[in-house]
Amino acid sequence: MEHGIMEIITHLVFQLAVILILARIAGEVCERWLKQPAVLGELIVGMIIGPYALGGYLKVPGLGALFPPPEPGVMTNIPVSNELYAFAQVAVIILLFMAGLETDLPSFFRYAFPATMVALGGVVFPFFFGAYTTVLFGYDTSIFGGKALFMGAIMTATSVGITARILSDIKKLDTPEGVTIMGGAVMDDVMGILILAVVVSLTARGVGQKFSGVEVAVIAAKAIGVWLGIMAVGLIFRKKISRFMEWFKSAGAALVIALSLCYFAAAIAEMFGLAMIIGAYAIGLAISDTPVAKLLIERLHSVYYALVPIFFVIMGMMVDFRSFKGALGFGLVITILAIIGKVFGCGFPALAVGFNMRGGSRIGIGMLPRGEVALIIAGVGLARNVLVGDVGKTIFGCAVLMTMVTTLMAPIILVPLFQKGGSGRKHHEEKEPKGSAPLSAPPGDKNV
Repeated sequence: MEHGIMEIITHLVFQLAVILILARIAGEVCERWLKQPAVLGELIVGMIIGPYALGGYLKVPGLGALFPPPEPGVMTNIPVSNELYAFAQVAVIILLFMAGLETDLPSFFRYAFPATMVALGGVVFPFFFGAYTTVLFGYDTSIFGGKALFMGAIMTATSVGITARILSDIKKLDTPEGVTIMGGAVMDDVMGILILAVVVSLTARGVGQKFSGVEVAVIAAKAIGVWLGIMAVGLIFRKKISRFMEWFKSAGAALVIALSLCYFAAAIAEMFGLAMIIGAYAIGLAISDTPVAKLLIERLHSVYYALVPIFFVIMGMMVDFRSFKGALGFGLVITILAIIGKVFGCGFPALAVGFNMRGGSRIGIGMLPRGEVALIIAGVGLARNVLVGDVGKTIFGCAVLMTMVTTLMAPIILVPLFQKGGSGRKHHEEKEPKGSAPLSAPPGDKNV
């Protein structure tokens, strides 16, 4: 028993060492020579060394495969060990907590309405495209069928973690577009989780059975209530929280208290059926305008360096190239519609709420990456035996292809859109908020 535990720990430590050094090298190459965010390199590293690629063949003496693939015949959306996946989840919680801290709170409230409109457009159009296309290709008989509903749900939710990382790396979290994208991505995620909850309930009862509107309202009210509750508690007690952190004089005490608060909010969100990242972002946003926020951001950088790359490398590891077999045609159509659904579904509402074409384009592309949320929803479909057989594998492979393409496209297109400069608002005289320091390095650090 004891030997088994130490073997697991040794394997985990070896995996972390490989992930961190390769992620840093790939990130450096992307930032220094390709002029792209480090997240792009980290995702590609994950695809290369993952269990479905080299990681399944590279052997570590006495430990077996570097990243062992799942058992034959088993399709899973989490192809790494529970221990390694836990590190990734802690990392994305910290990422979203810092994204909340770096978001200007008054700007967030100012752009709450635009963000909501953007999120609505980014959910309705992709969901319809996904469900209807699944029926057109003959993978389901109705848009209310289990497979069609899951395909629609897979296409809805923007990856908050990837979006936050891209905006942070290019110092655009506090711009009107950045605030709207982050607000929209969070609301989009909440809506995606609501849709997932409804879809799971529908498929559990079987297609054709009535689904109570009251039950839908209860699910929606709970999700919105938890989000608003965490925000309200943070806003009401933010000054007391700040003073409590400042009361400690020992080095690192504020960091410990902040992380405790972050994890607590994340756990509360998860307990009520929301994603942990939503709770972390909410509490970070609530205390972002306190005197201690800047200190926390500076103190959290070292933790960020050590953990966040793990999350994005593992995201890349989730790509199973075998699942593309038989799914390319359907996958390409779904991917194109996923891009159109987000770019236009989010971009056009942005035009209607005060942004110009430049700003609308930035917002549409910023909402593009699906990332971990799409894979998690697809995994739920597998776990619930909705995505079964060859059709299930095809839909899952399509979800992977769509996720990979949209995740890789976002930084490649979004970075130049911001680098061209210019106001994204229709009223050019409006002053654009100053960009925040990147999460990937302390202020003034050029070695990123």
